[in-house]
Amino acid sequence: MRINADFSKRVAVHFDETDWVASPSAGVERKMLDRIGAEVARATTIVRFAPGSAFAPHTHDGGEEFLVLDGVFQDETGDFPVGSYVRNPPTTSHTPSASLGATILVKLHQFDPDDRTSVRRRIDGKGDVQLFKDTNETVEVQTWAPGEEVLLDATGGLELFVIEGGFTEAGEGFGKWDWLRLPPGTRSSAQAGEQGALVWIKSGHLTGMV
Repeated sequence: MRINADFSKRVAVHFDETDWVASPSAGVERKMLDRIGAEVARATTIVRFAPGSAFAPHTHDGGEEFLVLDGVFQDETGDFPVGSYVRNPPTTSHTPSASLGATILVKLHQFDPDDRTSVRRRIDGKGDVQLFKDTNETVEVQTWAPGEEVLLDATGGLELFVIEGGFTEAGEGFGKWDWLRLPPGTRSSAQAGEQGALVWIKSGHLTGMV
């Protein structure tokens, strides 16, 4: 399976215009943003867990990174409420579930194979928060004021995911839970909407994909 697999192109996915797709686990549905591979894949996905649903135990050979958007996500290590950011490096395993339901943004099989850094962070309130940074990538949350114009430097590639509010880029509007990927070597700008924007941003990680 290949979805938005050409990393040399700008890609936008709007939450309200994308269908939910059933996963192999009952009660778990997905909106696929990009994907290379079948069930085990390099993937960026919005995943929705119905109350009481779960995935079978599994190991993330390529690592897993997720942000909790709604509800409470759970595994053996604890509960992760809205605003939780977690990095489970390669070779880690767990049994994900959501007794009360949850929605997460998750990225799979996108880690450096030697990365063994675990991260557990919360996005508390407003303001800019650096969630993770190494020589390959930076992951952060930025708060943009209403009408603010922001330079988007995609030298190493850039992904933006709207947590709250919205913005426009290249004449296209983005709202809650919309996703934009800019290819390496490009520069652009975004303007926050009337309510401002809370945006999850990942940069520098796509150089080797083009």
